Amino acid sequence: MTSMVVTRANVRAPDAAQGVKPLAASAPRGTTKPPYPAEFRREAVRLVRDGRAAVAQVARDLGISQDTLRAWVKQAAVDGGRREGLTTEERQELVQLRREVKRLEEEREILKKAAAFFAAESATR
Repeated sequence: MTSMVVTRANVRAPDAAQGVKPLAASAPRGTTKPPYPAEFRREAVRLVRDGRAAVAQVARDLGISQDTLRAWVKQAAVDGGRREGLTTEERQELVQLRREVKRLEEEREILKKAAAFFAAESATR
């Protein structure tokens, strides 16, 4: 059995078919790149966990930031139940719930203003 080393070259980048829009060639400063494919992240974490190389070496070999790789390893430990914290699914749910709360608060403010408007209208009649 051969072990394949995952690099950017042999892992297909996300594309429009996966719902990720590619960045323009001359993207403005401050824009982020599309997320790395899940397979790429899993393989990078596996390389670190196997202990064959240090985080710094794996990150250098894959052309990614050490901080990014450390975050992936930490999140994988949380998802695997080996570390305390929010799992990926819990984080996604939290983001969704915060968006919903924000939307509901905005709707409530609109309704308050509408109620005040109509109360003022009926008071003048």
